Amino acid sequence: MSNDSTKKVFVVAFSLCLVCSLLVSAAAVGLKSIQEENKSLARKENILKAAGIYNKDVPVAELYKQIESKVVDLSTGKYVDINADTFDQRKAAKDPASSIIIPSGGDQAGIGHRSKYANVYLLKDGKTLKRVILPIHGKGLWSTMYGFIALAPDLTTVKSFGFYEHGETPGLGGEVDNPNWKAKWIDKKVYNDKGEPVLDVIKGTVNPADPMAAHEVDGLAGATLTSRGVTNLVHYWLGEGGFELYLKQLAIEEGDQNG
Repeated sequence: MSNDSTKKVFVVAFSLCLVCSLLVSAAAVGLKSIQEENKSLARKENILKAAGIYNKDVPVAELYKQIESKVVDLSTGKYVDINADTFDQRKAAKDPASSIIIPSGGDQAGIGHRSKYANVYLLKDGKTLKRVILPIHGKGLWSTMYGFIALAPDLTTVKSFGFYEHGETPGLGGEVDNPNWKAKWIDKKVYNDKGEPVLDVIKGTVNPADPMAAHEVDGLAGATLTSRGVTNLVHYWLGEGGFELYLKQLAIEEGDQNG
């Protein structure tokens, strides 16, 4: 066969493509466990930050021993016998067997469907609850934003809030990453006296003299739709479609333990 023949060119090209694809596949398989480990490590780091105990000088695995990971049935507010370390809430939300379609009238977060079950994380000192960390997500302007909100033992006071994944516009909606803005959430109140989630990201700056100031966070300049999305997802996940029943159940359990 001539070195310049069309057939030989195709054979060589095919062989190169086959070898390259095999190498890429082998690398993907070989690195999968490392990728999963890094993903788990990053998630635990974000949970530790929400819990307020992250320390870059201490191994994440060591610090994470202080966290109780559980899975809750959102329809009952009670814990279920599912391995919290392996349960993937985002994956479950895509499986019709383990998810529900959210009625359009109640889908403030704009996510369409959610898992029947959810991860929750508890920071305790002995039997005393210090913080509960809840995963939240919802639509911003350009993306679905994923994050955590941490509540104090009264289960209404915010101690930490932030997103670990989003695709909002840098300098505008992307300011959800700004530490100064995230700090404005600390000690804000999620619920009013009737137990309704009313915490809002407002347009402009919070007026300390406003009776609702404890339930308001400064808006993101030039990012009205992202701000609205944050408000909506907080209302959803802290409301009856999300963790409301769980928080009520948790309050009863903590009251029984401390009573």
